[in-house]
Amino acid sequence: MLDIVVLAAGKGTRMKSNLPKVLHPVAGRPLLGHVLDTARSFDDAQLHVVIGHGAELVEQRLAGDDVQFVMQTEQLGTGHAVQQAAPSLRDDATVLILYGDVPLIKSSTLEQLVDTVAEGAMGLLTVKLEDPTGYGRIVRNPDGLVTAIVEQKDANPEQLTINEVNTGVMAMRNADLQRWLPQLSSDNAQQEYYLTDVIALAQSEGIVINTVNPDSEMEVLGVNNRQQQAELERYYQQHLAEQLMVEGVTLIDPSRFDCRGSLSAGSDVEIDINCVFEGDVKLGDNVKIGPNCVITNSRIGDNTVIKANSVLEDAVVADQCDIGPFARLRPGTNLSSKAKIGNFVETKKANIGVGSKVNHLTYIGDAEIGEGANIGAGTITCNYDGVNKSKTEIGDGAFIGSNSSLVAPVKIGAGATVGAGSTVAKDVEANQLAVARGKQRNIDNWPKPEKK
Repeated sequence: MLDIVVLAAGKGTRMKSNLPKVLHPVAGRPLLGHVLDTARSFDDAQLHVVIGHGAELVEQRLAGDDVQFVMQTEQLGTGHAVQQAAPSLRDDATVLILYGDVPLIKSSTLEQLVDTVAEGAMGLLTVKLEDPTGYGRIVRNPDGLVTAIVEQKDANPEQLTINEVNTGVMAMRNADLQRWLPQLSSDNAQQEYYLTDVIALAQSEGIVINTVNPDSEMEVLGVNNRQQQAELERYYQQHLAEQLMVEGVTLIDPSRFDCRGSLSAGSDVEIDINCVFEGDVKLGDNVKIGPNCVITNSRIGDNTVIKANSVLEDAVVADQCDIGPFARLRPGTNLSSKAKIGNFVETKKANIGVGSKVNHLTYIGDAEIGEGANIGAGTITCNYDGVNKSKTEIGDGAFIGSNSSLVAPVKIGAGATVGAGSTVAKDVEANQLAVARGKQRNIDNWPKPEKK
């Protein structure tokens, strides 16, 4: 059995933020959220999250039935943090220690680490860095066995030359951990209880300290400031971009691509620069997305084209649709096949039928549009009376002239025509023409205003 303890109590002073450090995002998800997702890859593991600064907000954002939160009221070091979780750990468990600000660690790396734990052996994750400044150094004896971890502020000049460093991630039997925790001391430069001191205690008992290394140092890089946060963001996005390209997606410039959720794509998909994908997005075959688009929690059908600077949120788009440029599809928009949404068109909670066109400068909200309808430029469905939302229904093959206002609730019948510039507040029957505008007057010899 496996108990996972995630240390997430720190404030993150160098982030210069009121938000707890572990809630700062990478790829649109809190740092701690990434760690918990990885921890959940272990079947039947129990998750214990040690919280402190901003505890209520952390618990609110990341609560789950499988997470037990443990309070650390005073931040007295990593050893002290684990001591708070110790009473909740199962007697026969292997304990894996993770950190809430190290978001990109792989489950495969942790599996290797856990596998090193046995009676008389524990596991320690280390990494070699070109610049180890700030990290605890791994001290080995002449036989290459780990004997201690020395923190930067406590290291002597010889130890500071060591480039193998501690990641803080370790695994051990709970029986061993419970024996070592009471022996930790705060007699050091920081006057804190270091979890790393268990390495020396293990060594003194003859317990073998097995080391495992990650595939990349970025995997174990923690976030302590905005620069490191940005560095991890770009690494994550680059890695995801490469994965998508391996699967056949064309990215015009992989360095200008952002996914802040999950993105799945069919064959021959093309994505231009500066596109952002949020939440859960699915793209069909032969989808083309122009530059500067933002797509959130949406489904895009085969052979659909989304032109530059368009924004889609909680929308469902069928096959062979044409969207944009500068279109905005808000939640509840459903486009049937071959529908067209043109430039500077906004839709919300609207079902738009097969082959219907909403081409220019138009707002369609709380509407049901049939097949083959044409909505002219500047048309507005007036769906809100200041209190309630009402529905507009437009039948198959209807033609709405430019600059029309449809005052909901109202129905425009199949094949009906609304003359340009009309304000329609009454139903229009099928195949009728509705014209609702003031009579034009032309006045001869009109004296133009003069500047006073």
